[in-house]
Amino acid sequence: MEKVAVLGGGSWASALVKILSENKSQVHWWMRNKNDVQHLINFKHNPRYLSGVTYDLNYVKPSSDIQSVVAAADWVILAVPAAFVQQALAELPEDAFQGKVIVSAVKGMIPKDNILISDHVERKYHVPNTHQLVIAGPCHAEEVALEKQSYLTIGSHDMNTAERFCELLRNRYVKANPLDDLDGIEYCAVMKNIIALACGIARGLNYGDNFQAVLVSNAMFEIERFLDAIMPIHRDLSGSAYLGDLLVTAYSQFSRNRTFGNMIGRGYTVKSAQVEMNMVAEGYYAVQSIFELNKNLCVAMPITNAVYHILYERISPAVEFEILKEKFK
Repeated sequence: MEKVAVLGGGSWASALVKILSENKSQVHWWMRNKNDVQHLINFKHNPRYLSGVTYDLNYVKPSSDIQSVVAAADWVILAVPAAFVQQALAELPEDAFQGKVIVSAVKGMIPKDNILISDHVERKYHVPNTHQLVIAGPCHAEEVALEKQSYLTIGSHDMNTAERFCELLRNRYVKANPLDDLDGIEYCAVMKNIIALACGIARGLNYGDNFQAVLVSNAMFEIERFLDAIMPIHRDLSGSAYLGDLLVTAYSQFSRNRTFGNMIGRGYTVKSAQVEMNMVAEGYYAVQSIFELNKNLCVAMPITNAVYHILYERISPAVEFEILKEKFK
């Protein structure tokens, strides 16, 4: 029986625990909130996210002790919002991940440091990138809960390890495939949340489907320019781990980034939107990191710049999108 630690109590963590435990892996599930852990033990479901999913406690071991959870596993999945990764892992010693495979299910970057989760794990915990994986979609946690057909891509520099992890995920409604592009997949996952924010803002401003299609088309060129500048290898961005993940995040009713952007477009302040959602939109933090990185790269990134100006410089969304639409082809 494979032993897997899942760190995080949100919807994506809950979906991954469902998949892994139903495939008979032993899942050690860390949640920060002790009341949520006790609720899960008593009633076999997460009280906050995907509450309709029932867990088999013969395979799921909830705990609020992160050190014991990590120590018990061979695979460690990070499913905490990027802005809180450092805080969540603060109790762990620097050698806590030695001999384990670290899997990032985080779709963001470490704020201020402006680095990928895999880079943070390598620097802070000395885990080489050959012992790291990253999970990409297109896949929403809510559809996993409903057992809708879903697809996952596992990015890695070690295809054998990626294939082993794919085996832990495959079932009748989840297909998983390995891909040798850990960094590109990670950066794409960050970028697609920014684009989803832009799509939400456009919808909130009452732009239609025609404009959003052009926005997403231009976004693919923007992502390609950025990846070519920061990680220049040949990659086919039409694949599901890239374009597919972008599309589902840009268009889906379950996309929290799109929802957050829609609220901003309708006139909410950032703070009021965050309070009402009560969920983390990774794109809010990601756009600042990408904007800061691009100061050195100098890539043409009009969509990223527009979202940054709206969220961090408080420029009117209507004004910013009037400027943006003239740059599209």
